[in-house]
Amino acid sequence: MERPPSVDALARSLAPTGLPHPLLVDVARAAIADGAVEDASARAEALRRTLLTTVVNATGVLLHTNLGRAPVAHTQPARAQSLELDLATGERGSRQRGVGALLARLCGAEAAMVVNNNAAAVLLVLAALATGRDVPVSRGESVEIGGGFRIPEVMEQSGARLLDVGTTNRTRLSDYRRALDQPNADVALVLKVHPSNFRVAGFVEETTVADLSSLGVPVVADLGSGLVDATCPWLPGPPPTWLAGEPAARQTLLDGAALVTFSGDKLLGGPQAGIIAGRRDLVGRCGQHPLARAVRPGGLVLAALQDLVLAYLARDVADAVPFWRMATTPVGQLRQRAEAIAYTIVESVAETAAGGAAAAAVAVATEAVPGGGSAPGATIPSWGVRVPGDHVAALRANDPPVIARSLDRATVLDLRAVDPTDDAVLVDAIGRLSR
Repeated sequence: MERPPSVDALARSLAPTGLPHPLLVDVARAAIADGAVEDASARAEALRRTLLTTVVNATGVLLHTNLGRAPVAHTQPARAQSLELDLATGERGSRQRGVGALLARLCGAEAAMVVNNNAAAVLLVLAALATGRDVPVSRGESVEIGGGFRIPEVMEQSGARLLDVGTTNRTRLSDYRRALDQPNADVALVLKVHPSNFRVAGFVEETTVADLSSLGVPVVADLGSGLVDATCPWLPGPPPTWLAGEPAARQTLLDGAALVTFSGDKLLGGPQAGIIAGRRDLVGRCGQHPLARAVRPGGLVLAALQDLVLAYLARDVADAVPFWRMATTPVGQLRQRAEAIAYTIVESVAETAAGGAAAAAVAVATEAVPGGGSAPGATIPSWGVRVPGDHVAALRANDPPVIARSLDRATVLDLRAVDPTDDAVLVDAIGRLSR
């Protein structure tokens, strides 16, 4: 038998993977112990691919939860920041003050604060305002959304008591009144929940925030998706048709909601965060609750969110927010890109006489979706490139990984969520399918 290489020698031979030497030592030691020295390079590469890396999102899902939802670019110098310092007094300040005021201005609210995601926002609101008390929720809104986020379980963790109201498909204002009028009822607030991707069609009825606000108790609306203003004043022309019916923070507050909660990384187009906006006294109680410290965001998130909100207020969204840029790209531009990509691939394959799936690449009309539970059921016209056969695994193994989808025994790469600078990556990745 050949003597195996030393662990150190094998680890050093794996240096081109770019992984730190201690990790390569672990890989080398395991490969030698398993008698699989020849697999060490593949093992190191497999380890590298478990780390966070940028990918090309060609799925047609703009806010893809598995791909980080809204793409965000944020840089800042490695300097101290005035996170909790009041520059006017020199005393300790609040990390919520600056960004909270900007968000309140954007939403038309008295006050706002930021936590680390929307689930935390809902949990904090319930814990701060309804522990030990009743909270009516429509049975049709007592849902589970991504990652096992279940309204009844969140309610239980907060210490609030769920009052099941109405039926799965129809909940009227009278159902809420009946809950409030129960002899032992101690209602702290009414919770209205955005059902995300869950929808009941047909014989349905729900109670609006405007009607709920007549009940005499605070209404908290969990909007989830993060549309700030239904009129989309940051975009030229009317709001996109695919947003029709999507609840927005500003209009929900105008309808009488005491608080709204929503995500920062969905239709807002920013980093992962949860926003609580509305009445100053209620936001203040949330901020003073002990749980607020456990779910507070760090300086990097607040700085990225601040840049985002300033862009909204400056009406610079089309250039500064990648989500809105890709969501509103004219479909004609996407078609031109798809046709150019397909033509380049086919010509390149013809020159090399490689053949294979890439030789049959064609531009096709597609339907993209907002994703992330936003505007469920809505689609956005798009274009992409289709190649015969299922090649999603091969494309995922590309460097950088290209994430596509398989449809009707073919692979489709939708361009709506692909930055134009990555078109060359698609050309190369699809071209490799013929090699």
